[in-house]
Amino acid sequence: MTTVLGAGYRPEPAAEAVDRPALRRCVVNVDEFANSYWGSRALLTHAPDLPAPYDDLFSLPAADELLSRRGLRTPFLRIAKNGVVVGDSQFTGPGGVGADIPDQVRDDKVAALFADGHTVVLQALHRTWPPLVDFATQLSADAGHPVQINSYLTPPESRGFSAHYDVHDVFVLQVAGEKHWTVHEPVHPNPLRNQPWTDHSTAVAAAARDKAPVVDDVLRPGDALYVPRGFLHSAKALGGVSAHLTVGLHTLTRYLLVQELTNLAANEPDLRTALPLGFDPTDPAQLDQLLPHLKQLLINHLTAATAADLTPALRRRTWSTTRPEPIPPLAHAAATKSLTASTTVRRRANLRYHLTPGNPTTLQLSDRAITFPESTAQALTHLLDGQDHKVGDLPTLTPADQLTLVRRLLTEAVLITPTSQAETPLSQARPAREQP
Repeated sequence: MTTVLGAGYRPEPAAEAVDRPALRRCVVNVDEFANSYWGSRALLTHAPDLPAPYDDLFSLPAADELLSRRGLRTPFLRIAKNGVVVGDSQFTGPGGVGADIPDQVRDDKVAALFADGHTVVLQALHRTWPPLVDFATQLSADAGHPVQINSYLTPPESRGFSAHYDVHDVFVLQVAGEKHWTVHEPVHPNPLRNQPWTDHSTAVAAAARDKAPVVDDVLRPGDALYVPRGFLHSAKALGGVSAHLTVGLHTLTRYLLVQELTNLAANEPDLRTALPLGFDPTDPAQLDQLLPHLKQLLINHLTAATAADLTPALRRRTWSTTRPEPIPPLAHAAATKSLTASTTVRRRANLRYHLTPGNPTTLQLSDRAITFPESTAQALTHLLDGQDHKVGDLPTLTPADQLTLVRRLLTEAVLITPTSQAETPLSQARPAREQP
């Protein structure tokens, strides 16, 4: 299949968003995956069982374009061999006249390292390669967890990293070549982000050496492998150059809720009182005298806490981890300026928000709250449903108020015009759910 550089992944319309189109490119049965594999079991799915290969998302020519023509800088690139990461100075330098920044990727140095058997890791492709920007936007909406995407380019018969585990779940999508993967059960199940594999390096090495793997197979183009966080894995390229996408889902955990519940304890006056004068917190005997009362205060706090208490903190913490659909600034400004009653608009895909009708009506976003007159509540609900709407069709508002409201929402980057998006290669992903 011929790959067109920059060709975008086009998710399905909002009405079918419940089908999770990006996730369905990674697994055969979404419900079975959710119930039987998510967070607990590795899953290898071969290309014939999946909807399509992944060369619309990425390719070897795409990698060459990024490495040679896009002016990448660190940390968008990492290079390693046999588990040893190469220093940035070995593959970066200034970019010549008008681009003297010293940490730009040097394609000639990358070529030499790759020829010497080093693996090249293109990092954060969900920010630098348009089809993967779109795919990550849709997958984050499908899965409900933030998404990052890296690509691993490995020379023939080479291994970039030894057995290790990640602190996020991963889909491995094989793009080109063949790679032999070995996956083992965890030695430290469900690790948090501050519990890296290096904390258990001895156990990891022993398990990879002595225990039977749960996956021991070759990935070929179009294959997908799901590796839950904590599962040990290593891979080796076979006879040709291998390229795969590592799609990381930064799992939101129950511990996150515990952390925020505990943070709410700062609102309890009794839990903010000073420790006794002269108290030594390193003395077990003194702690024994204090802990029973402290535990009871904390239990009382946790028992009284409600979901309504917790959601504002969770919004602040989680909404900022996922970017909404990109907007083209120049086309967006032009569309805002030329707004008319016949203009079609829609909410940006994957925009986290919460609308509270009232006087005033409040639209809570990840970084700010916007207030509107109470009379706009019905029109706002209409506009935020993820569907396309003509400005002149908005309910309960006069023509002048329709234009005023939509212009405000365009200026705040809440809405976009599909025509301005059509001028870019980016997709029209439209998850159509209000976030809690």
